[in-house]
Amino acid sequence: MNELREYAARQIGHLEKIINTSGGRARLANLRRGVGKVPGELPELWGEFLNGIPKCFLSKNGEVTWGEWAIYLSLTMYALHQQGNSESVNKSEESLGKAASQLMKDNSDEERERVLRRFGPIITAKDMPELAHHLRCLIQLMSANKIKLDYVKLAEDIYRFQSDDLRKKVQLKWGQDFYYEKGEE
Repeated sequence: MNELREYAARQIGHLEKIINTSGGRARLANLRRGVGKVPGELPELWGEFLNGIPKCFLSKNGEVTWGEWAIYLSLTMYALHQQGNSESVNKSEESLGKAASQLMKDNSDEERERVLRRFGPIITAKDMPELAHHLRCLIQLMSANKIKLDYVKLAEDIYRFQSDDLRKKVQLKWGQDFYYEKGEE
């Protein structure tokens, strides 16, 4: 897991450094083209998520690995979230559940219901395409409301999500972070 964390941190960190350059905007636009696609589906994105990836995460049989899914989805969601923002949308320690809970604050009942409709399916997702679809909808809400997210942590969570044994634990943690009232001990 340390290798995944370190690689995701390098990738996100590099993108954060170049977000306001023409090259950075081009890389983010390229990554956004991968939203809704399976890792490897667009050969022009291979370099964006495979360049320098630890060998242990590379497929040996042509099937997308957990590591490839985790990095790819984290980077494409970061690019989607970053669109139109001059400051990085990455924020350390802001888990998916915590970030989603921020959408509930100071909003109308209708808006809160909209957040719950986006967050609920993430908690019950059963596979990567389903998670990716629902995650996209939630990230778009976060972007519209200027809510930041820890994309390195997201990569780790996505990796664990793919394990039948760990999926429910990841989803429970997202739910706990979402419903936990800050300040209560």
